[in-house]
Amino acid sequence: MAATRIGTSEDLLEELRGWVLHETPTTDAAAVNGLMDRAEAALREAGAEVTRVPGRDGYGDNLIARTPPSPSTGNRKPVVIAGHLDTVWDHGTLAASMPWKVEGEKAFGPGIYDMKAGSFLAFHALREILRQGVTTNSPITLLLTPDEEVGSPTSRELIEQEARGASAVLIPEPAGNPGGACVTARKGVGRFVVRIQGVSSHAGGNWTEGRSAVVALAGIVQKVHAMVDLAAGVTTNVAPVWGGTRPNVIPPEAGCEIDLRVANLEDGARMEREILALAGSEDGITITVEGGMNRPSFTENPDILNLYERARALAREAGYELPKQHRGGGSDGNFTAALGIPTLDGLGCTGAGAHAPFEHILWRDLAPRGQVIAGLLETL
Repeated sequence: MAATRIGTSEDLLEELRGWVLHETPTTDAAAVNGLMDRAEAALREAGAEVTRVPGRDGYGDNLIARTPPSPSTGNRKPVVIAGHLDTVWDHGTLAASMPWKVEGEKAFGPGIYDMKAGSFLAFHALREILRQGVTTNSPITLLLTPDEEVGSPTSRELIEQEARGASAVLIPEPAGNPGGACVTARKGVGRFVVRIQGVSSHAGGNWTEGRSAVVALAGIVQKVHAMVDLAAGVTTNVAPVWGGTRPNVIPPEAGCEIDLRVANLEDGARMEREILALAGSEDGITITVEGGMNRPSFTENPDILNLYERARALAREAGYELPKQHRGGGSDGNFTAALGIPTLDGLGCTGAGAHAPFEHILWRDLAPRGQVIAGLLETL
């Protein structure tokens, strides 16, 4: 049982409410930084050593909070827990379509499930460990980031830097369904953009002079779809697509984006080569392909399973069973697991509806889920 007193789910929900009411779309650095300010002030007051890394490229800041040096932790490697404060929801979503509300077991609001509840629990667990003077086996590093929802372009380097010196990494992304499962493996994610240049002409009087970029795009779509191998865990998806101007004009331009998911690093490298090889020129058509693997695969291994068993034992002490799952979506855990650092993901709150208008958490699970996070931070 965790020594840290986490508090009641009712109290946690009330403080989490303030985080949800503070809208933080990824594209608004000032809004994300406003919530960073709130977390930073509370952590400094509790005694954390805080570093604020200024944002760049239009994104918000990163925040690193560390427990002070202690004789109990000696020279042990830290345990890192990392969450993001940005959401996919634009300003005004609360007022227009997704108001904060609590209905029975469910609490609703933009970003509450993905992943303000989980990031809040990580913040709260560290704050209470510091406030209560709880002894931990290892130093703790909390990392709060501003841009996970767009692939972590400015935070990846920092996440990997902190992970390299860690004994383990915890990711409080939303718990999975069914049963509030944590995550011991994730697919790798690739993103590509295809642009096609053809030759414009009149669709009636000069049809033979044209070279349709849309027809070429249709061929690309078929080739990419044929790369799907469900047995191997390889999937592709083409969307969005675009091309053409008017029905009577042979389209000179077209394009698409490609989403790639793979189960292992080898397939990621192979599929990246195959998709990039779609580029080329022939008979007036020029195809360019940009992109690559955005997140490496997160593969289950014995060290990760050992982390899971520790979390599972803590969950039983907190009164619930903690299943595990492999998930198709990526997270910042992909980066840390690919470095060989034991990583356990999906430790956030139960609920459903990530990126959907019915997004919600099962708020009575806040305290028991927080208790497991605190227990891991204390004992790893």
